[in-house]
Amino acid sequence: MKEAEFILEEDLLPYVNCIMTGSCIDSNAHTNIPLYADGYPGIMFQQSENGCYLLPKKKKLSELFLYGQTLKPVALDIIGKHEYIVVQLYPFASSYLLDVDPKKLNDDCYDLLQIEAPNVSNFNNQLQNNQSLEKRVKIISNLIRELVKEHKITEDNRVEQAISIIIESEGQIKIKELLSRVFMTERTLERHFIAHIGLTPKQFAKIIQFKSSISKLTQERYNSLLEVGLDCGFSDQSHFIRTFKGYTGQTPSYYLNQTKPI
Repeated sequence: MKEAEFILEEDLLPYVNCIMTGSCIDSNAHTNIPLYADGYPGIMFQQSENGCYLLPKKKKLSELFLYGQTLKPVALDIIGKHEYIVVQLYPFASSYLLDVDPKKLNDDCYDLLQIEAPNVSNFNNQLQNNQSLEKRVKIISNLIRELVKEHKITEDNRVEQAISIIIESEGQIKIKELLSRVFMTERTLERHFIAHIGLTPKQFAKIIQFKSSISKLTQERYNSLLEVGLDCGFSDQSHFIRTFKGYTGQTPSYYLNQTKPI
């Protein structure tokens, strides 16, 4: 999966973080795409010869779906030729697009084709009939606009502010400090977080902390796992390894060996 360079239209900037793409032309290929916890849900359009499955549930996914927050190790499994576009959304965006409890999307995917208003099947047909990446991105962008318009969820700037603070701190901010900066009680903040992103503030901060560690793991300036763990705010190496394994099913050292170029 690689990030594609697109200039997003201004009205989409509050919802879309980035756009990623991927493809394979080998009919014999077996592609496994890990979805590690990163705090960001997304919309995916995919075309595949033999279907796209969510593991470990072995759930066959539709051509156009929204995936939620990832708490446990999950992956997309595809055999044969395929291509896909992922529009990565900001953490709160999925609640603005769908009139469903975001907790139900955790470690799962929502079939967008079951939505009748707006007519998502029509957008899917447009995606099928256009091979241009630029046109497909525009079609998905229009779909996002229609979903936002249809559901008309009231935005909560305090939740968005809290999310930004947690991301900027790489998940290391104390909840007490966070509360003082957004002027909310812990109970109110937790209730709004669960309603908007399906996670508590502590769960989200832990995911962002993990995301920071996985990006730092391959940086040459670190000489040991202990250095990475301490820099990311873990109390010790065993705490870092335990948390990392909980999100990926792998130890940091195993993950590092798997990602090294051959």
